[in-house]
Amino acid sequence: MSSNKPQPSRQTVQADLRPGQSVELLKELHILTREGRLNQDSRRKLKQVEHLVHFIEDVIAPLSPHGAELTLADHGAGKSYLGFILYDLLLKDRGSGRVWGIETRADLVERSRALAARLGFARMHFLNIAAADAAQDAALPERIDVVTALHACDTATDDAIAFGLAKQAQAMVLVPCCQAELAACLRQNKALALSRTPLAELWRHPLHTRELGSQLTNVLRCLYLESQGYSVTVTELVGWEHSLKNELIIARHTGHKKRSAAERLHALLAQFGLQSLAATRYARALSPSVVS
Repeated sequence: MSSNKPQPSRQTVQADLRPGQSVELLKELHILTREGRLNQDSRRKLKQVEHLVHFIEDVIAPLSPHGAELTLADHGAGKSYLGFILYDLLLKDRGSGRVWGIETRADLVERSRALAARLGFARMHFLNIAAADAAQDAALPERIDVVTALHACDTATDDAIAFGLAKQAQAMVLVPCCQAELAACLRQNKALALSRTPLAELWRHPLHTRELGSQLTNVLRCLYLESQGYSVTVTELVGWEHSLKNELIIARHTGHKKRSAAERLHALLAQFGLQSLAATRYARALSPSVVS
């Protein structure tokens, strides 16, 4: 049976795209159909990525690259929607600037390499490595200007932050996802916490444990970045109707390390019984007892 549902016109689709945006790329990424149309799901996906590109564009504009050209590393790249659209909109016509996509799934890395070759995106590179190992990989430059992570799951966002610190990134743009590590620690220590403080009521129920764990994880990440010399802005990526994983953390390097941020970070770890994470996730933020 044929559908009478109206299909979006080419003009309607073009209204969702930025001037000069590659329709061929969007078809390859399956954001546009072969006929050049958008469905509701792909429109939502495109909206998320292009909102993030808009934020990254503002971040990149005032930067002076460490080397001859701007360098950007995208962690948890997946199918590299973000990396490809960033390159297409911001770097392709500049004739300079390189993007590295970091992804653990070999099939997605090979697919992205093949797509970059077909489109002539010569300054895009894809590495089949874990975010936690990327800082030591010889294929990457010694310094990276911008680090991004769109929905890098659980601790991959922490790995992206650690990578950015190791590479002396000038900016980091992060959209965290599925923060489970800290919630697991809260569950493990729940009985002790309930006997020690009424604050533990905040995570007594499993749903609250998950939600508080997610919130607290991002608060600690922001304090960590501030302790390492970054100014931090936290905002929404898009409206909540488009994505529930919607928190956007933008960190810009200032060189001013805030001792107060390190102190608050360690105070929160102690308050919630999470001191075990200090050495693994926040190693560069010295305990207040050893900060000179």
